[in-house]
Amino acid sequence: MDPSLPSVILFILIGYVLSSFDNRHHNVTRRYDYCVLGAGPAGLQMGYFLSKARRNYVILERNSGPGSFFNKYPRHRKLISINKIYTGRGNREFNLRHDWNSLLSDKPDLLFKRVSDDFYPPADAFPQYLSLFVGELGLRVQYGVDVGRIRAVQSATGRHYILTDQHASDYTCSVLLVATGLWVPHTVDFVGADLVEGYESISTNPDDYKDQAVLILGKGNSAFETAQSILGRASRVHMLSSSPVRLAWQTHYVGDLRAVNNELIDTYQLKSLDGLAEARLEKIVIAQQKEEGKRRLGGKKKEKRKQLYLTLNKYMHSRNSFDATQEELPGHHIDNFPMRKPYDRVIRCLGFRFNFSIFDSSACPPNSENAKGRLPELTPWYEGKNTPGLFVLGTASHSRDYRSSAGGFVHGFRYTARAVHRLLEHRYHRNAWPSTQLLATHLQSWILKRVDEASGPYQMFEVLGDVILLRGSHCEYLEEFPLQALPQLSSLSGHDVSMHGLIVVVMQYGKKKIDYLGRSRAETEWTNAWKSNFLHPVLYYYKTLPSVEEMKLRPNGWPLPRPQAIHHIVEDFLTEWDAPISHIQPLRRFLEHCLQTDLRAFYAESCFHLSLTHRMPPLFCQQGYLKQQGIPRNSQLRQRVHDAGLTHTEQDVGTSDADSTFPNYLAPAGASVSSGLKLDL
Repeated sequence: MDPSLPSVILFILIGYVLSSFDNRHHNVTRRYDYCVLGAGPAGLQMGYFLSKARRNYVILERNSGPGSFFNKYPRHRKLISINKIYTGRGNREFNLRHDWNSLLSDKPDLLFKRVSDDFYPPADAFPQYLSLFVGELGLRVQYGVDVGRIRAVQSATGRHYILTDQHASDYTCSVLLVATGLWVPHTVDFVGADLVEGYESISTNPDDYKDQAVLILGKGNSAFETAQSILGRASRVHMLSSSPVRLAWQTHYVGDLRAVNNELIDTYQLKSLDGLAEARLEKIVIAQQKEEGKRRLGGKKKEKRKQLYLTLNKYMHSRNSFDATQEELPGHHIDNFPMRKPYDRVIRCLGFRFNFSIFDSSACPPNSENAKGRLPELTPWYEGKNTPGLFVLGTASHSRDYRSSAGGFVHGFRYTARAVHRLLEHRYHRNAWPSTQLLATHLQSWILKRVDEASGPYQMFEVLGDVILLRGSHCEYLEEFPLQALPQLSSLSGHDVSMHGLIVVVMQYGKKKIDYLGRSRAETEWTNAWKSNFLHPVLYYYKTLPSVEEMKLRPNGWPLPRPQAIHHIVEDFLTEWDAPISHIQPLRRFLEHCLQTDLRAFYAESCFHLSLTHRMPPLFCQQGYLKQQGIPRNSQLRQRVHDAGLTHTEQDVGTSDADSTFPNYLAPAGASVSSGLKLDL
């Protein structure tokens, strides 16, 4: 026997074992309750909520770190999301209204300002912040997992999703949360599209555009960002799209053109060679005209750099060629055609679209009619249409509020992600939507606290709202429920509506077209609160839940169907709705109408007299004075009552910041007894 044979056999066995291990590694199936696809801001935000609830989840990311989109985009490396650090307020919830980059967590210092204090931060700061978020919260992220196929399978245990990566490994989950964002460049099919450069690949060095004429297709922020970067070098910059420019400060939609990017509007209106034009991109042709240069000595020709012309389909003899004759150029037909001169470069800046290609037909949500089919169609609770158990988060979920609210941006979808998680907790774990139990007499103060501080309804105006379930002398307060899902409130939240009805608190803008910088742009008189143009609270009272049909037939531009009663709180320059006459008194009277009870606040002396003269004293006296929680008007009497031990101690109430006769949540709610609350009915 060959003495080396045992060594050879051992070597073969070791190789077989290693090969088997490698095959198992690449073909293993991993099972989770929740799979989150994408480690961008939306995926990490959902990961935080799942981690906090101790759920079995995994976040799958194809790149080597979180937020990889921001390693490349925006191309000119400046974010336009506000990072306002100094607000003059110490209230964290209020400050999130003006912090458009931070994610939600229970760590008060885990905010974006740790990586940048710039009002418009550098794009490189965002992946840095997301890495901090992952590390400090210990989120379960697997990097380098490039999912190329998603399919749905129905089994005896129910529907589940199988995700297959580049190594043919499978990840199986009951609930799939897609947070891939939008990263596939959106294109339009027209003749000559191959001659156009894409935003995703253009040079960002302004010197590369010296003395060049540039045509930019698109008028969104990426287009204007590109134009602004080359204004000082290009000879002229023209911009073309099917619609005119929409300014964010006019539309109140942060996805429209922001002032930080609109310098070209100045140069256009002040006639400094740049300009804007409109045309349907499907009908244009980007063509080049062949020209022969002068002959050199020796008979050779010098070919000039080919310039690009904008023309129209109707002028082209051949619809498949982008080589145009002189007769096919628009200047031949209209001698003052606005864009008759040639361009050195044409750049496409049309935004991005959702990547539908990774979904099998069994798991693919349909295209939404919004945003020209670039986004998936979703239910009002962000579940894919015809794909139960598949939810879409983040920018890709913007089809629910496209061009109307902030759901496509971090400061908006951090709240819709929380709403989806609350829904998941009820559907799969029997945990009802979180609610606060309030006495009816405390409802007004709680509403004022929310409209003055809460960031969710403020950012996701007309999309998320607070729902108040009336129960007679008390109520349940549900925060940030998706308004379009109101007909399904009971099944989605685990809370039923009683015979007393419900109130929905919404932040919304006025619907009238106005001069947004004109003298009459704001309404200050509370009797005309319904004419408010700026963001302001609106309360809708329903005796029963609106139906799905009523939701479909709601008035144009309304977030909800017509209610039994509606109340607008007049807009406020400071967005602080705390004025006794203009804000508090009208709100109290509306609530009294809905609850059919007296909600005025009384001092102990008044409650004493009312208790002697009325069978049923006001609710405030029933829930306060008659339970030894009255507040004497006279300071000497108040001291005597305290010395006699007739009031609760601070330990009993659980707060040292407020009068001990108040429940502990009324101090932060700003509850008070003032002349503004004591006006007669």
